[in-house]
Amino acid sequence: MQRLKSMSVSAWLIACLAIAMSLYHIWVILAGPPEAVLFRGTHLLFALALTFLIFCGPKGEGQKPGWLDYAWAVLGAAPILYLFLNYDYLVNRIYYVDDLTTPDIVFGCLLIVVVLEATRRVIGLALPITAAVALVYAIFIARVEPMRLLDQLFMTTEGIFGIPLSVSAGYVMIFVLFGAFVERTGSGRLFMDFATSVAGASAGGPGKVAVISSSLFGTISGSAVANVMVTGTMTIPLMKRTGFRPAFAGGVESVASTGGQIMPPIMGAAAFVMAEFLGVSYAQVTIWALLPALLFYIACFGAVHFEARRLGLAGLPRSELPRLGAVLREQGHLFIPVVVILLVIYSGYSAPLAALAGTAACFPVAALRASSRGNVTFANLIGALIDGAKGTIAVALACACAGIVIGAISLTGAGIVFTQLVVNLADQALFLALLLTMCAGILLGMGMPTTPAYIIMTALLVPALVKLGVIPPAAHLFALYFAILSAITPPVALAVYAAAGIAKSDLWETGWASVKIGAAGFIVPFMFAYEPALLMIGDWPKVIVTAVSATSGALLLAAGLHGFLIARATLIERIMLVGAAFSLIKPGLLTDLLGLALAVAVVAMQWPRRSETVPAATAPVPAAPEQAAP
Repeated sequence: MQRLKSMSVSAWLIACLAIAMSLYHIWVILAGPPEAVLFRGTHLLFALALTFLIFCGPKGEGQKPGWLDYAWAVLGAAPILYLFLNYDYLVNRIYYVDDLTTPDIVFGCLLIVVVLEATRRVIGLALPITAAVALVYAIFIARVEPMRLLDQLFMTTEGIFGIPLSVSAGYVMIFVLFGAFVERTGSGRLFMDFATSVAGASAGGPGKVAVISSSLFGTISGSAVANVMVTGTMTIPLMKRTGFRPAFAGGVESVASTGGQIMPPIMGAAAFVMAEFLGVSYAQVTIWALLPALLFYIACFGAVHFEARRLGLAGLPRSELPRLGAVLREQGHLFIPVVVILLVIYSGYSAPLAALAGTAACFPVAALRASSRGNVTFANLIGALIDGAKGTIAVALACACAGIVIGAISLTGAGIVFTQLVVNLADQALFLALLLTMCAGILLGMGMPTTPAYIIMTALLVPALVKLGVIPPAAHLFALYFAILSAITPPVALAVYAAAGIAKSDLWETGWASVKIGAAGFIVPFMFAYEPALLMIGDWPKVIVTAVSATSGALLLAAGLHGFLIARATLIERIMLVGAAFSLIKPGLLTDLLGLALAVAVVAMQWPRRSETVPAATAPVPAAPEQAAP
């Protein structure tokens, strides 16, 4: 009560708006969404108002809003309220034919400016600059009539109120809200205890704990940086304690946290956009994404194991670890909301309804056991509603700003021009087109979140891949992967920045360690681009053979890069292991046989030396452990 009394007027306003936003989206799922512009406009209205009240002042988030911030909030609301009040006029006019009125022009220009400014405040300059370049290109190079461009962006659902914003409003909001409810009911501790009990005692145990816990938490949070900050504060000090280099510890956490966005059953926000673009159910996207995501994490897990064995590092003492049975007895019930989501989705219901069912189950499930009952409070419930709305702001604004880019691209035909350019540069060579797409995804992802980076790639590059023979699901997943992997690719690698800060390690060293650990992630997309069986498309015998071959290749790649298989690897053996990995990764009987032969040869060469390594179980543990952050 004392805390409520001490809240400022702006804090009260932010809390009320955030709660209203969450409750509105819950109501929409139960009652059915209103007309597109009304639904997407309301979503954007909430996001803009919260942005100018939260991200304010010279230091950004955390400052009290001033009169200028309130003015921006009012200016952001005005164009959307104008459309709501004149909705009959909006739906009855013929766009591109009927001339825009003076209010249409004023409010349309105002909304574009406000969206650009709000996006800049939340995620930086990269995306607003991209949108500004798209506008300049449309008006001054493609010579599109400004009024026609404004009509597209403001008065239709092909611009700011387009598919990206629709996905943010219809899908992302409720899944972010679910993540907030999960965190507030104590599942973060469950993920950590579960991973520690399973893998904590094995060689390099804390690193394996980071991989497992980050995959579990990341699939719900959908944010690599948030994942690092939540799980990394516990796993990175543990990894350093058992002897991993700080840079390697930071790299493991960065890679494991980044992979959460491609790990079913929930994945990140861009996966919902992908489902919308391809016109398929979200459940279908999770099926396509499952094997590549497992490969990514198997390779990451293997990298930790081989590095630990090479260095002779032990796991944590069993006396310090929670027992798996005790963890499941005391906290296992907190897995139920995730199970509820899976059951509802695979029963044929919509993803938003499934997420709402999982959200509704969180607090009742937490109340079942004494270990989590303390989290079932009214304050936590209100906090979860507020956290869910705040967590959606960045995605909502990124989608609105990306709508400006997509609207300009579609109106000018730049997507077709760019597709032809990529096809001509690649000279009908698919591999070169894939390399160009990979570089573009990493470059775009360095400056903006995954979702807008993927959306822009979908408009510019994915059509070129499809034209060169890649099936649409593989082309879209290829773009999605590299938009995500930019989080661990120097020089701008946000997940690495966060992890290096916790590990107190050099940024560049941590970045290159991340690339090395996540190397399989850079190869897996090429695999499914050439062989769709890895997406579980095709005959099951071929799917199984491809999965086994690719898994073996991913593990051998980790072994080659980290210099250990069953003994320390010489330079020649490392080269043979990498060669075996690429042979197994490439589809085909001959390449699989070659890879198998190379792997067997390395095992034969290392077998006499297998006892020379320091047994992990007897490796020393530093006497002065570094304490994990609470």
